[in-house]
Amino acid sequence: MAEDNAPIITIVGATATGKSDLALDLAGRLGGEIINTDSMQFYRGMDIGTAKLPVDERRGIAHHLIDILDVTEEANVQDFQARARAAIADIRGRGLRPILVGGSGLYVRAAVDHMEFPGTDPQLRARLEAEVAVDRWALHQKLRELDPKAAEKITVNDQRRIVRALEVIELTGRAFSAQLPDYQEIEPTIHVGLSMDRAVLHERIAARVDLMWDHGWVDEVIRLLDAGLAEGKTASRAIGYAQIQRHLSGELTAAEAKDETTIRTRQFARRQDTWFRRDPRIHWIDGSAADAEQNLAAALDVLGGH
Repeated sequence: MAEDNAPIITIVGATATGKSDLALDLAGRLGGEIINTDSMQFYRGMDIGTAKLPVDERRGIAHHLIDILDVTEEANVQDFQARARAAIADIRGRGLRPILVGGSGLYVRAAVDHMEFPGTDPQLRARLEAEVAVDRWALHQKLRELDPKAAEKITVNDQRRIVRALEVIELTGRAFSAQLPDYQEIEPTIHVGLSMDRAVLHERIAARVDLMWDHGWVDEVIRLLDAGLAEGKTASRAIGYAQIQRHLSGELTAAEAKDETTIRTRQFARRQDTWFRRDPRIHWIDGSAADAEQNLAAALDVLGGH
């Protein structure tokens, strides 16, 4: 059982750095339960390509906020915030330790920091989506004029975030970048980050993609297409799932789809690392050795008497 006032723990970092294993080890040692903060693991059926731990590998430790959406639904950080905080309270209420794990930086912050998220306007959203589909360059330029700071961080190809940024600006009259306030937690939290030598991480990502392919990732996508994957605005664009759909349509060979998935995953890992490195609260552990006991010892050292 955890102490009533023991801080929340977050385990963050780039994909393929070993966050899930460390979370299980800490939960087992400290009496905790795990809250997922990987936005792609919200989706039912997206198991292989998101490296979702099978139930029989979770060591009997409860996992929250996994498999909460159909692939046709859109992930919503405001909804997630409410669910995550309810899960934290529930875990606390049973005398256990909340351990948040995942690489979706905004979702981690939504769960543990003082953050408010503007609502949405379906008509405004539909208009902006139609405009960005016609000319994403023009919409990105509009964002650059209204909020240069946000435009610096959102690429011209990230149509979903361009639309959301412009929607927030129109709804609130404030810059989208202003929606990310200073790092202020709702309650005491210790942030543990897993880092890895880039060359080692690149090798791990390539090996992981190969393994996912061998374990039936293409078949998983075929099943999800029957469940409406192609209509899902968020799920359909997930790395690997998008490439496999292009392979199935004949646009890419299997080898090309696999190579592009590996490249995109490496790029994504770099963006994740950049996001988390901006947070001065994170205590970094070098997980390059991929040694579970070593990572656990380092994390326990960071947690100290907490």
